[in-house]
Formats: sequence, structure tokens, C-alpha cells
Amino acid sequence: MRLTVNGTSRSYDGDPAQPLLWYLRDELALTGTKFGCGIAACGACTVHVDGQAIQSCVTPMSAIAGKHVTTIEGLSVAGDHPVQKAWADANVPQCGYCQSGQMMAAAALLKQTPKPTEADIDRAMSLVICRCGTYTRIREAIVAAAGGR
Repeated sequence: MRLTVNGTSRSYDGDPAQPLLWYLRDELALTGTKFGCGIAACGACTVHVDGQAIQSCVTPMSAIAGKHVTTIEGLSVAGDHPVQKAWADANVPQCGYCQSGQMMAAAALLKQTPKPTEADIDRAMSLVICRCGTYTRIREAIVAAAGGR
């Protein structure tokens, strides 16, 4: 099957049930997407598929045929996506493990809803757990990336 990952056309002829996460990490060496729980409960593995935030640990490769996948590495090669800049400015990460998933969820939110409400942020970000509890800084960064309020 064919798919596009971070703007590059790829082909995949492996097990159609293999989770997208393992294709990204093991075959493409895109290790910014993290394995957290394996059951779509923590969100550390969040990537975009055709612009939508999904959990790659439970998404089989068969569901990705012909689609466009964006990982944290593809969000912005220069690291200048508004979410990435806001994350750095707000000093969001503590341990950092969940942060690629957090940023990918936030970027998808802002693409769909450029000026999100508090409820929009709560809904979108409820899919990604931060064990360190940096939720206040995450919210600040999302608001900043949206241009403030």
C-alpha cells in the first residue's frame, strides 16, 4: 500500500494489522512519537492522519492506505510551528515524554478551531495524559499559539 509520511511518499507491504506507531518508530526511525500504553488511553502516540489527531498505537496500517500521516518530526522541520514555538516559550515540558502527543493534539485543535474556547481546549486535550501535570503550561501554550485572548 502507499501512504505519505511527513510529505514523503512511502510504500508498505507488511502486516496490515501492525499498528502505525511501530511502522513509524521501527521502520522509519521517527521516534518522536512515543509508546505509552498501547490502548489509546494516554495519547503519547498522537499523530495526524489527514489532519486529524489519532492514536497511532491502535491504528492498524490497513486504515492508513492512501492517507497523509504527520508526526512531530513533520509538524515543522525548522521547529517553528506556532505550537512548537509556544511550547518553548511557555517552558511546557517537564519530563517531556507526552509532549509530542500534546503538541500534535494542540496543532490539530488549532487547525480545526483557530480560536478555541476553554471547552474546546479541554475536549481536545483530554486525549493526552501528562504524568508530570504540566496542564497549566500546556493550556498557556495553546492560548499563545492561538494568538492569545
